[in-house]
Amino acid sequence: MKLAEALQERADLNRKIEELRRRLGNVILVQEGEKPVEDPTALLEELNAALERLEYLMAAINLTNCRTKAGGMTLTALIARKDALTIRLSAYRDLVYSAGQNTNRARGTEIRVKAALSAADLQKIVDRTAKEIRELDNLLQETNWKTKLME
Repeated sequence: MKLAEALQERADLNRKIEELRRRLGNVILVQEGEKPVEDPTALLEELNAALERLEYLMAAINLTNCRTKAGGMTLTALIARKDALTIRLSAYRDLVYSAGQNTNRARGTEIRVKAALSAADLQKIVDRTAKEIRELDNLLQETNWKTKLME
């Protein structure tokens, strides 16, 4: 199994687990003398099987990410870099928006507010950061499809 396939299965399992939790919540309590619309025991067994498979995949994915290198870094380090850059991108986009706001003045005698940082300079950083994120994501995706899952 390729790493990318394991990641897809992990995402599917997470969705399935949430669905099973919801379904169990709907059938855990029933009026005395009534039967639930679904068998809670069977749902619980299905939930436990999904959780066991998820645990296995998470361990194998983490092991693979720690041992696989791309672009001179482990996949774990690349993922951390991408996550940090994504947070930076969001913060800088907020700054660009704020710096680009023009304060309306009714009269010329009112206090003028101007940005302490250049919106244009901040936008250049946003553009570079977005490009780096795209490149990291492409490298990660390519590596995920080429890498065999380690067990």
